[in-house]
Amino acid sequence: MAWNEPGNNGKDNDPWRSGGGRNDGPPDLDEVFRNLSKKFGGLFGSGKSSNNSSNSGGSAALVLILLVAVLVWAFSGFYTIKESERGVVLRFGQYHTEVTPGIHWKPTFIDSVIPVDVTSVRSLRTDGFMLTQDQNLVRVTFEIQYRVFDARAYKFSVVDADTSLREATDAALRYVVGHSLMDDVLTKGRESIRQNTRTELESIIKPYNLGLALVDVNFRDARPPEEVKEAFDDAIAAQEDEQRSIREAEAYAREIEPRARGQVNRMMQEADAYKQQITLKAQGEVARFDKLLPEYLAAPQVTRDRMYLETMEQVYGNTSKVLVDVKNGNNIMYLPLDKMLNQSDAKGAVTNPVLPDNRVTPLDTRSVPAGRSDSGRGDNSRTGRG
Repeated sequence: MAWNEPGNNGKDNDPWRSGGGRNDGPPDLDEVFRNLSKKFGGLFGSGKSSNNSSNSGGSAALVLILLVAVLVWAFSGFYTIKESERGVVLRFGQYHTEVTPGIHWKPTFIDSVIPVDVTSVRSLRTDGFMLTQDQNLVRVTFEIQYRVFDARAYKFSVVDADTSLREATDAALRYVVGHSLMDDVLTKGRESIRQNTRTELESIIKPYNLGLALVDVNFRDARPPEEVKEAFDDAIAAQEDEQRSIREAEAYAREIEPRARGQVNRMMQEADAYKQQITLKAQGEVARFDKLLPEYLAAPQVTRDRMYLETMEQVYGNTSKVLVDVKNGNNIMYLPLDKMLNQSDAKGAVTNPVLPDNRVTPLDTRSVPAGRSDSGRGDNSRTGRG
C-alpha cells in the first residue's frame, strides 16, 4: 500500500503499529474481551492466577447481569387496579382470570392485564332520518346510558361491544319508528316510543351477551324535515293548546265537584233534619191528642169550643188585615194594619187605631164573637165587635 511500499524514504507509516517500532497488526477481539473480564473480575477481588481470574470474572459478570434482569422482570410485574375497575388477565393472549381492585403481580411477557371500568355510566347517541309507518320522514335523536357489569363478556363476546350496542340501538329505534305514526313520534307518542325502543334493544343485545346493562334511554328530539317544519310547528302548537284546555277543564271539574258534593251533603243533612223535625212534631201532636182525648170525652162541647178558639187565634195571628163590625151599622171598617205598621216603624212609634165609637183598641187585640164566624168572607180576617 502507499504507506507501506519500499522506497518510501525508509518510513513505514503502518497505522496498526504501536509505539517502540513494533508491528503489532490489528487489535485482537479476544484480548479486548479478556481485558473487560479482568476489570469485572477485579470487582470481586479474585487472588488466583490471571487465567482463572479471567474465567471467574466472566462468570460473575454473567450472574450479575442475570440477577439485575430478574429483579427488573420481577418489579415490572406489579400493577394496580382502581376501585372502579376490574382487571381481565390474559395468559399468552388467552383469558385466564379476573382480578379485583388493589395491587397485584403478574409475570411479565407471560400475562397481560386489561383494566375495564365497571362503575361509570357511559352515554351513546344515535340520530338520523327515519321513515314512519305513514310514509313520512322524521329526524330522530336518541340517547342511551349504560354501564359494564361483566368485564370478560364486554371484552371477548364481540369484537367491539360499544360499536355493537350503537348498531343495535339504531336498528331498534328504526324498527319502532317504522311502526309508529308521524304524529305520535312528534307529539304525544314519545314516551311509548321510548319504552318500546328500550324493550326492543334489550331483546336484540341479549343473545350477544355484551356484558352491558342499560341504565336509561332518552328520546332527545324528533323533528320533521326543514321544508315542512313550520306547518308541523303549527300543528304541535294546536295540540299543545288542546292539551292545555283539557287540563284546565279537568282542574275546573276538580274544583267544582267537591263544592257540588258539599252542597249535596248539606241538602241531605237538611232533609234528614227536616224529617226528624216533622217526625218529632207528629209524635208530639199524637201525644197531645192522646192527652186531649180524655178531656174531650169528659166535656165535648167545651173542648170543641176551646180548640176552635185556639185554632182561629193561630189563623188570625198570621194576617195583616183587621175587619171591624160597627155596632148598629151595615158597614164594616177595614184597617190596613200592614201599612199602619210600616208607617209606625218609619216614625219609630206605634199608634193604636181609634174605632168609630171613640174606643181605642190595641193592635194585638184578638176577639171572636161567640156564635159568629166570618170564615165565609173569602179571606182570613179578625172580627171585633163594639
